[in-house]
Amino acid sequence: MVSLYNKAMKNILRRAARSITAKLIAAVCLLMIAGSLIFWYAILYKQEKDIMSIAVKYGISFIDFVKESTRYGMLTRHRSDIQQTLEDISLAEGVERVRIFDHTGKIFYSTDSEDIGNSVKKSSLTCNGCHSDIEKSSELLKKPKKWDNYKKPDGVTALKLVEPIYNEPACYAADCHAHKEEQNILGFVEADTSLALLDEAMLKQTLAAAAYVVVFFLMLSVSIVVILWKIVSKPVGELTYGIKKAAAGDLDYSVPVTSRDEIGLLAASLNSMIKDLRAARDQKNTWRQTLEAEVSKKTEEIEKTHCGFLQTEKLASLGRMASGIANELSSPLQEVLSSAHSMKKRLPSDSPEAEDVDVIIEQTTRAEKIISNFHDFTNAKPSEKGDVDICGLLNRTVFIIKNQKKFRNIKINILTEEIPLITCGDPSQFQQVFLNMLVNAADAMNETGEITVETRKITEDERSYVEINFTDTGPGIKAEDMPRIFEPFFTTKSTGENTGLGLSVSHGIVKHLGGYIKVLSEVGKGATFSVRLPLT
Repeated sequence: MVSLYNKAMKNILRRAARSITAKLIAAVCLLMIAGSLIFWYAILYKQEKDIMSIAVKYGISFIDFVKESTRYGMLTRHRSDIQQTLEDISLAEGVERVRIFDHTGKIFYSTDSEDIGNSVKKSSLTCNGCHSDIEKSSELLKKPKKWDNYKKPDGVTALKLVEPIYNEPACYAADCHAHKEEQNILGFVEADTSLALLDEAMLKQTLAAAAYVVVFFLMLSVSIVVILWKIVSKPVGELTYGIKKAAAGDLDYSVPVTSRDEIGLLAASLNSMIKDLRAARDQKNTWRQTLEAEVSKKTEEIEKTHCGFLQTEKLASLGRMASGIANELSSPLQEVLSSAHSMKKRLPSDSPEAEDVDVIIEQTTRAEKIISNFHDFTNAKPSEKGDVDICGLLNRTVFIIKNQKKFRNIKINILTEEIPLITCGDPSQFQQVFLNMLVNAADAMNETGEITVETRKITEDERSYVEINFTDTGPGIKAEDMPRIFEPFFTTKSTGENTGLGLSVSHGIVKHLGGYIKVLSEVGKGATFSVRLPLT
């Protein structure tokens, strides 16, 4: 308890100016001091009154004893016996002086022989106790004052009592006395007694009461300090510590709630606030991480887009260069074809040389046709919409690519309707869509496998469509990639192998022509891209 008290006091004294506990203790201590002083003074005052009342009671008994002791001498008029009786009484401890005087104030008997024959002082209790103002009037007080206390020169308290000697039949009926029956008071007995013993007892009681008050004050102070430290200072300190921890960013700290009073509710509210702050911080961290991941993802997409743009620019440059090369090769091929026709005319039709020339003419014609188709594809022309035979255009497109390196190990099956399927559009745009579908299928199969191209007429929502299905035997498309396959520059190939624009461009062209593309795929079983175009 002592160590706890010392610790609490050190805490309180260290931050007394800012401590609510210190202020409460100071206020309570001041009230306790004031209350203790008032209580102490009231007790002492009551004790003094009680002691004085007892002293007066015994003093009156002493005067009665004096009157009884001197009664016989009074009746027999033995003045010497009366005087001797007073002197004997004065020998008792505590008796300072005893005097007997008449109603005029003349002293007849006294323990101090020098007072005999003199008169009592008019300013004394003997006169002022009965008269209101003896100098001006002989009027008596309605309630005479019979006793008073005073301090002797040595500081000891003395008690002065005055009691009247009343007339009685034994006095006014005796032949030896001259007192009349009508005279009520014959004289007075005045006694001065020392209250030294009572002073000593009073001093001891005062010191004891003071000691009790001091001990009570110290014990109560210790109790109040401990109680305030436990109920106020400690919980407030924990709240302050919790607020500092939260302000420093430690939102995992929780203030202990040990009560259900106002401080306990405040601690619970603080914990709730810290919990909300922690949740907000975690949410902010989650948002930051999500934002960082999204930024990283978008940065990667931008980098891929940039690489795609670079690749597209390279392809565009390559296309322009290839177009120039095609133009340059077209003239020599025409010369070779012209020379071959001239040679054939000069050779017999059934000769081996004529057969060789036919081969030259066939292959040269084929090469010229390939270059012509390539030139038409690579050179952008103004969009010219018209009726397009899908089956014929599809066959020409397959003819263009089937001898390319990418398709050498790929078998292409073409299943077309026997009747022409006519739609309206730009042939070059349709051809671009078909090329993109075939190249995408070849890339998916790593240039090895089988592609089946099938055309058919379907009706959907009372509208006729031509459906061109491009089915490959590749690994198929993952479910998580399906929503993104038509996004620009999206590709599952490594950077540099593909631009990721083919499907996006094809989707845009088909949508612009009033159609749409459907995709069916199962992982490990290939994929089917169905291009649906409205028929005219």
